[in-house]
Amino acid sequence: AMPLITVFTPAYNRGYIIGQLYESLCRQSFRDFEWIVVDDGSTDDTGTLLEKFAAEKKIPLRFFRQENGGKHRAINRGTKEARGELFFIVDSDDFLSDDALARVAFHYGNVKNDPTFCGVSGVRAHASTGEKIGGEESWTLLDSTFAEARFGKRRIRGDLAEIYRTDVLRAFPFPEIPGEKFCPEMLVWYQISRKGYKLRFFYEKIYICEYRADGLSAKIKKLCFANPRGTARAHLEKFRNKLPPEHKLKAATQFWRYSFISRRPFFDAAKAIGPAGTLCAPVGLALACVSRFKNMRDRVAA
Repeated sequence: AMPLITVFTPAYNRGYIIGQLYESLCRQSFRDFEWIVVDDGSTDDTGTLLEKFAAEKKIPLRFFRQENGGKHRAINRGTKEARGELFFIVDSDDFLSDDALARVAFHYGNVKNDPTFCGVSGVRAHASTGEKIGGEESWTLLDSTFAEARFGKRRIRGDLAEIYRTDVLRAFPFPEIPGEKFCPEMLVWYQISRKGYKLRFFYEKIYICEYRADGLSAKIKKLCFANPRGTARAHLEKFRNKLPPEHKLKAATQFWRYSFISRRPFFDAAKAIGPAGTLCAPVGLALACVSRFKNMRDRVAA
């Protein structure tokens, strides 16, 4: 039988911490799930540990190794291999509350027969304080697209714990751009949002985070600079959603910033974003120059 939930983890040199996530999966009160790990070319003992976990047979675990290509390529591989109806990305340095999957199954059960929903989303909390990432808020349930949840009247702050239907994620794979190993996840979340798919957001802390010095969040600016084509596309997808004007402006400006950094031909970029978005090109060019200067300065300092 197919499990309801595929918990998916991309892992790169996380042997020192991935056991914490494994233990939290072993403690889940809800058992109709599988764990898939894509080892993204680790050079530490991640692979050995995964073999050990699989041999213990406490939870259904399948793992795959591929050469280092970044989290977005790992997610594409994961959605191909997944057997679950839902796909829940849980990073290797984070873990779940003991009833997390039970709560996901409960809330999904209330929307699963409505084809306008593409999944559900809980909230994330800091491991140290228990506080919601982005600060506490006062809502219980919210049905909306990702873009509305972020920029509508209710505006949810901080990283969320989105769980998408696997078939929806398969229909919206991440672009695998040669030479780039990072692609912002919002690229796909905004694509799905623009198709009108809703998520049911529930205010329950199911996903526990510790932001680490070697994590993606810590080095996001450098990653965006080093992977400008995927980053520009993510901002373009954001721009194409229904957003308040100031957020449209921000998205267009960032699109131009990373288009200039990637040396994309001007007319090609202008055609992609349209006349209104092209008005932001001068500010984007200025930001691109600042980014290039800072990058040069950092390289000299190193």
